[in-house]
Amino acid sequence: MAKLYAIPLLLLLSTFSSYSQDYGVIDSLRRIIGAAKHDTSTCIAYVRWGDQLYRSDPDTAVALWQKAQEMAEVNLSNNPSSIPLKKYLNALAEALNNIGYILDNKGEIQEALEYYFQSLEIFEELGKLPDEAVAESGKKGVAACLNNIGAIYEDQGDIEKALEHYFKSLKIREQLGWKLGVAICYNNIGMTYRSQGDLEMALEYVLMSFKIKEEMGDNHGVGVCLQNIGGIYDDQGDAERALEYYFKALTIYEETGDKRRVAGSLSNIGNAYDDQGETEKGLDFLFKSLKIREKIEDKHGIAISLNNIAGILLEQGDVQQAKIRMIRMMEISQELGNPRLISHGARMLNRIAKEEGDYEKALNMYELHIIMRDSINNEKTQKATIRQQTKYEFEKAQLIKEQEEKEVARLAAEVTSRRDNLQYSIILIAILVLFGGVLSLGFVKVSLRMAEGIIFFSFLILFEFLLVLADPYIEQWSSGAPGFKLLFNAGIAALIFPAHAFFEARLKRRLVIAKP
Repeated sequence: MAKLYAIPLLLLLSTFSSYSQDYGVIDSLRRIIGAAKHDTSTCIAYVRWGDQLYRSDPDTAVALWQKAQEMAEVNLSNNPSSIPLKKYLNALAEALNNIGYILDNKGEIQEALEYYFQSLEIFEELGKLPDEAVAESGKKGVAACLNNIGAIYEDQGDIEKALEHYFKSLKIREQLGWKLGVAICYNNIGMTYRSQGDLEMALEYVLMSFKIKEEMGDNHGVGVCLQNIGGIYDDQGDAERALEYYFKALTIYEETGDKRRVAGSLSNIGNAYDDQGETEKGLDFLFKSLKIREKIEDKHGIAISLNNIAGILLEQGDVQQAKIRMIRMMEISQELGNPRLISHGARMLNRIAKEEGDYEKALNMYELHIIMRDSINNEKTQKATIRQQTKYEFEKAQLIKEQEEKEVARLAAEVTSRRDNLQYSIILIAILVLFGGVLSLGFVKVSLRMAEGIIFFSFLILFEFLLVLADPYIEQWSSGAPGFKLLFNAGIAALIFPAHAFFEARLKRRLVIAKP
């Protein structure tokens, strides 16, 4: 019997905290926006409001993030050197990443990638800034984007690329000491290994994620890990242990009020009981799952539940009841336009038609199943091509950007070099003029104190000039150690001292007014 398991979504939206919709927070954000100040606080408020709504109302969340994007882009265009530049950039990067996430969930892969890559580029720039807090926020954003891009590679079957991005994201999060981010990566890596059948590695990484989330008191994340661990044991054929973890996850989801995940857990529990031969108990949980999904209008989940229930009914010989549910399942699947669900439904209706002896309909359903299956494969190929093209365009843009940055740096270095050489020349000429003036003072009679001051000032300027010239080399040789730098400076002073003594002795006789 073909079963559609309700595997939980990975925690891909790494820039989001585990927001439940908090109406107090939303009211506060509305007040900020209602103040009609087009500043960073308003822009950030739009982002945070979207964060509150994205689970329950993704379309409204996207509209809010697009408003934040528009505000940030306008202000950055009008005031590129303004003080709140960093805040606008961060808000823009978050909004782009979040919009990409929603598009990704809707299957609009090309658009999602474009948003992810735009967000990644901004976060990378923020991560290079000297402000530590801003840089850390930027690096977290980079890790989130890498994680989301990795998820798209995984969906397209490019597991090597998916793991590469997940591990890059993991490395950044470990360097930042960002425990929750590390746990999210562990979970995603584990589920990637699961999709490849490497259940041992999958269990290892999901358990590491579970341990961190449990230590941090992240109940929602703990529930996701428990559900995934149960799924891994289910894949291993250990239905008893799978049920243990499914029930633990169910308890947490019921406590947090996450009805969609409650329904998913009930569905998985029902399938696990059926695998153990406890068919009636399995049907009971599947019907409970269906009831919740109908209540929350989760059409995709309803289709999965109907398919699983029909499968069990068909095994029990109740062809008519299985058929009723599969007809409804196909109507929902076609309404959603989901080739995968249509493929599963057509395959089940093919079996039902055979049981009824309607071989013409059985053939039609089999053909539909094949068409949808091929459509899925073609879609994967098309999306993989889009992904490669987008990746090429991104890497090309990055290369051009790097070349432009190098050219700007080269021109800036040339300007600095010309400026320094000009100033060194002016200083050297000034010193020569100064010493020339000292040597010509034999024709002018001055006081003893004045002579000593002129000589001291001349050699002080010379000493400072030599320090400026030697400083880059001293910094390199001393590695910035204050003690060594002091020794080098003392050495330069020691070299100048004999010349100072010579001038002082010779010039005094020429410059000092003879005593009466």
